[in-house]
Amino acid sequence: MEVKEKIQEVTVETAKQLGLSAEEFDKIKIVLGRTPNYTELSIYSVMWSEHCSYKNSISLIKTLPREGKHLLAKAGEENAGLVDIGEGYACAFKIESHNHPSAVEPYQGAATGVGGINRDIFTMGARPIAQLNSLRFGNINSERTKWLMKGIVKGIGDYGNAFGVPTVGGEVFFDECYNVNPLVNAMSVGIVKIGKSASAISKGVGNPVYIIGSYTGKDGIHGATFASADITEDSAESLPSVQVGDPFMEKLLLEASLEVIKTGAVVGMQDMGAAGITCSTSEMSAKGESGMIIHLDKVPLRQPNMQPFEILLSESQERMLVIVEKGREKEIEVILEKWDLKYAVIGEVTAGDRLKYYVHDKLVADVPAESLVLGGGAPVYKRESKEPAYYKAFQKFKIESIEEPTDYEEVAHFLISHPNIASKKWVYNQYDSMVGTVNMSTNSPSDAAVVNVKNTNAALALKVDCNARYVYADPRKGAAIAVSEAARNIVCSGGDPCAITNCLNFGNPYNPEVYWQFEQAIKGIGDACTKFNTPVTGGNVSFYNQSSYEGPVFPTPTIGMLGIVKDKKKAMTLDFKKRR
Repeated sequence: MEVKEKIQEVTVETAKQLGLSAEEFDKIKIVLGRTPNYTELSIYSVMWSEHCSYKNSISLIKTLPREGKHLLAKAGEENAGLVDIGEGYACAFKIESHNHPSAVEPYQGAATGVGGINRDIFTMGARPIAQLNSLRFGNINSERTKWLMKGIVKGIGDYGNAFGVPTVGGEVFFDECYNVNPLVNAMSVGIVKIGKSASAISKGVGNPVYIIGSYTGKDGIHGATFASADITEDSAESLPSVQVGDPFMEKLLLEASLEVIKTGAVVGMQDMGAAGITCSTSEMSAKGESGMIIHLDKVPLRQPNMQPFEILLSESQERMLVIVEKGREKEIEVILEKWDLKYAVIGEVTAGDRLKYYVHDKLVADVPAESLVLGGGAPVYKRESKEPAYYKAFQKFKIESIEEPTDYEEVAHFLISHPNIASKKWVYNQYDSMVGTVNMSTNSPSDAAVVNVKNTNAALALKVDCNARYVYADPRKGAAIAVSEAARNIVCSGGDPCAITNCLNFGNPYNPEVYWQFEQAIKGIGDACTKFNTPVTGGNVSFYNQSSYEGPVFPTPTIGMLGIVKDKKKAMTLDFKKRR
């Protein structure tokens, strides 16, 4: 299909409309040595958004413990954490949010969150074997909450069930602070033989660059920018920023990806998640200290007359960027054709660090890869921090001030009927927990999900935890409690806690009280992870979880913990073992 380039004047006002500050616009001009064109400015607007650059959080995240005896990859080195679980196998695992998309289009927002996190796992050569999720909703009696719950739970269930990976655990929590902005955190866990994993890297001058999977359309454009702003009354107008998922295509992509990796002809592979082609080309190139030439007119499109920036920023789902060893293209193409996957060679690896994007041999963007990425040229900020007034007031609370109940039966009835305590069977019954025959805890419940690692003596113990009320009351202690709770669940299931991934859900970082909560929560996670020797393997920061009329959500640093059950026969369940 034809690609149309629209020429548009670029000014500081244009930059602000795309979510960049005047200072950032000036920095881009310094990096390029000139004023960027509209396509280049669009590239920077997504790559320097909070969602992609972590510009307001990276300085604090780097203080978390990131080394441990089980780790095969440090945080940020790969698409997901990679942990040695013994007997020649490694576990790839990660948790991420899809909060903003789910707030405006709950079904697709949640479904594509599941799809995206699974792709992060299998692009590393690991087969996903388990999924978990952590959900936060507003008042359960609200019609909006009911609409969000129905769509989000169905989206998670439909995508995960069709993809064929069991949902083995999770949590659901209700509070009015989430009325407008629900939280949808999805975790995926996969297994790969040590030494057989793939890396998200581009290298080897002349190596061809493939795009494989779904066609590229206009869905998801500026999705990363959308996720880097508050929810407002006008957010529904950003609905085109929500991606549309296809779990059946993802299943084909999974099998094909694992098979092409086994050939040894794949140099590097990365999922096209946030910022699409822009993100995958820049991150892979920066990691491999190389450049790329990309021909946007060779990208398979499903809509006519797409502009260059639309192709670059599209977040159409179920797509991969793959670097193949030159001369071995046929090996890869035979496999892709067997799985009936669309593919195209859209460019090649070059020397240097420039990313050059062409349309019909006309250069439409020329940027240095390193200037775009996290840890490279992307801006880094430390925002103003202020202790909230409520915090000191909370510290004055004494449990002794609470009167003794006069009717314990009434208290018990209230507790067991509360939606945060009552059974969530109505949610998890919509998820397939047994597909894949690895789940050991559906019929033998335990504190954490216990998942079989086939062909070994081991099993994995998996858990997601966070009590956001505790974190709101005391962010440092509350975050440490979240790590501790996950560890207790792992231990009570017979596992040895070995690493965590986290999904840090907070309000607007420009609010000094929100940033203070974030700072303190990071310290709390660090305190507990150091104590338990459970390093952070990676994860996700989700800021701007607030609305103009409801304020920020409770600080919610969700912890996804991995434990190793060395002898699966000794996994522990909840039931009493003997009766007297």
